[in-house]
Amino acid sequence: MGLSEEAEEEERKEMSNKTEDRYPPGWDEARVEEVLEHYENQTDEEAIAEDEAAFTRPGETVMPIPNALVDEVEAMIERWQQEG
Repeated sequence: MGLSEEAEEEERKEMSNKTEDRYPPGWDEARVEEVLEHYENQTDEEAIAEDEAAFTRPGETVMPIPNALVDEVEAMIERWQQEG
């Protein structure tokens, strides 16, 4: 029965790790629920205003970038931020 208990404990650890890996760093279930609540309770007008505001931030530009270049552009932005 000892092996069975060890196997069960190992399975519990694996399940715990899988649960923890469900969220990106800095996120947990409470934060996900908070974001869901925000968007589920948002009116259409509020959602439109939020979307439009994203395109009018001073000092920023929104533009399409080919998928193949996204990693390179992100790396350039990161270097720029570190130098800035």
